[in-house]
Amino acid sequence: MAGTPTHSVTNQPPPLVGYDLFTADRALAEAVERHTASDVLDEVRAELSLLGSAAGSAQLQEWGAQANEHPPRLRTHDRYGHRIDEVDFHPAWHRLLGKGVSSGLTAAWTRPSGHVRRAAGFLVWTQVEAGNCCPLSMTHAAVPALRTDPGLAAEWEPRLTSTLYDRELRPATRKPGALFGMGMTEKQGGSDVRANTTAARPLAESGTYALTGHKWFCSAPMSDAFLVLAQAPDGLTCFLVPRVLPDGSRNVFLIQRLKDKLGNRSNASAEVEFAGTWARRVGEEGLGVRTIIEMVAATRLDCALGSAGLMRQAVAQAIHHCAYREAFGGRLLDKPLMRNVLADLALESEAATALSLRLAAAYDDGGEQERAFLRLAVPAAKYWITKRCAPVAVEAAECLGGNGYVEESGLPRLVRESPLNSVWEGAGNVQALDVLRALQREPGALDACLTEIGRSHGADHRLDRAVKDLFTELADLDAVEGRARRIVERLALVLQGSVLVRHAPSEVADAFCASRLGGDHGASFGTLPTGLALEAIVARAHPHS
Repeated sequence: MAGTPTHSVTNQPPPLVGYDLFTADRALAEAVERHTASDVLDEVRAELSLLGSAAGSAQLQEWGAQANEHPPRLRTHDRYGHRIDEVDFHPAWHRLLGKGVSSGLTAAWTRPSGHVRRAAGFLVWTQVEAGNCCPLSMTHAAVPALRTDPGLAAEWEPRLTSTLYDRELRPATRKPGALFGMGMTEKQGGSDVRANTTAARPLAESGTYALTGHKWFCSAPMSDAFLVLAQAPDGLTCFLVPRVLPDGSRNVFLIQRLKDKLGNRSNASAEVEFAGTWARRVGEEGLGVRTIIEMVAATRLDCALGSAGLMRQAVAQAIHHCAYREAFGGRLLDKPLMRNVLADLALESEAATALSLRLAAAYDDGGEQERAFLRLAVPAAKYWITKRCAPVAVEAAECLGGNGYVEESGLPRLVRESPLNSVWEGAGNVQALDVLRALQREPGALDACLTEIGRSHGADHRLDRAVKDLFTELADLDAVEGRARRIVERLALVLQGSVLVRHAPSEVADAFCASRLGGDHGASFGTLPTGLALEAIVARAHPHS
C-alpha cells in the first residue's frame, strides 16, 4: 500500500551495503600492501577483496543481524532425559562461522604472509557480526600452544587450520576440520589463574588425566576441544579436553548455564563443570601458564584487531550518514564541526588498524627481534586500542542523532560490543601489569620496541618529544605499579605515532601527532586543532571514496 500523503521519506541516507569492506578501507588495504610478501600480494588482495565484498553484502549483513537477534540456546537434556549439554544456534550463526573458516581465518600458520592476510580478514569479518569471531580466534590461537607437544600438534593442527567447517559433535578423527575453545578463569580467581582449583588426577595412560572442577567462563562451548588450566600434582598445567572421545562417547562436559551478556550475544559463553572429565596434558606439569601464554598473546592481538574492526565500521557508518544527511542548509559532512568529529574518529580508527597490522607482520617475520617486540607491544596495543573502542562507537552513534540510538541502524550493536575486547583475555590492569612485568624481566622487549620507535626519529618533533617523555616515565620506577596505565598508554600512542609518521599520508600523521602526542586535543572527539587537513582525513576514511 502506498504511503499516506503526509508520509514522504526524505533526507535519509541509503543503507551502507553492496560495497567491499576491504578495498574501501584505505588504511587497511595500504597496511596489507606494506606488510605482505610481494610474490603473494595479488593473491592476498584478491582473497581479501572477495571476503570484503561478501562482508559488505546485504545478505551477510542480514545474517549478522539474525545471529545477534536469535542468541544461542542451551539444551542440557534430550527428550528422553539423557544429559547432552548442547548449544543450539540460529542457522545464520553457522553460515557466518562456516564462511569465516572457509576464508582462512584459522589458517594463518600454514600460508605465506598468513598472519597479515588473516589479521586483515579478521578485522573485516568483525564488522559483520563479532560474535562468531570468538571461536575463530580461539582456534587460530590454539596452534602455538599445541606446538609445545609435537605429537598433539601433528594430530590437531591440520584440523585447526582447515578451511572446512563441520558443525557436528563427533570424534575429531572423523572431521575435516575442528574448532577450539578455552577455559581458564574460575569464579574465585578471574584473571588470577594461579588461584584455579580445578584438579587433575593422573590416569593409568601416560599423559592422561581426569579433571574435576569448574570454569566460570568457557568460551565457545560447542567447540570440538578446549585448552584448560587445572592443578596437577606438580602445579598448574595445561590440558586438552575433547568434547567427544575417540570411541564416539561424549566426554563429561556439563554446561550449567550460558551467560546473559551485554553484547556479543550471538556467541555462547558458558559455565561448565568437569566431573571425571578425560583430558590430555599439553606441555609439562606445572608449566601451564608458560604453555598457554602464546595462545593468550595471539588472542590478545585479536582483541586489538576486533576493536579496530568495530571502530572502522562505526566510523564508516557515521561518515556514510553524514555524506547524505542535510541540516542547516547543507550536508552534515561539510559542516566544520561535524568534519572535526569525523576526522577525529577516523584518526583513532586508522591508528588502531595500522598498529594492529604491524603486530601481525611481526608474527609473520618470526625472528627473535620481532618476537621480543611482540612481547611488549601486544599487551600495550591490546590495552589502548580496546580502551578506545567504546568512546569511538558511542560518538559515531551520536553522529546519526536519534537514528543511531535505534536498533535498526546497527550502531547499538556496535556500542554493546565495544567494551568486550577490553575485558576479554585480561582487562586493562592485567595488560598494564603485564607490560611492567616485561619491562622488568625482559630487557630485550624494551630494546625491540625502542628500535621500532627509533625508525621514525626526526620525522616529527611532537613524536620525538613524546618519546623523551616516555623515557622519563621509564626512568622513574618508584611506585611504578600505580603509574602502569599511564606508561602503557604513552607507549601505545608512541607506537601508533611511529607507524603513522612513516606510512600514513602526511595529513593523517600530522593530525595524530598534533592531537595525541602534541597535547592539542580536548577530552572529547571533535576537538582537533585548527590548521589540519580535516577534509582529506575524512575523505580517506569514506567507505565509498
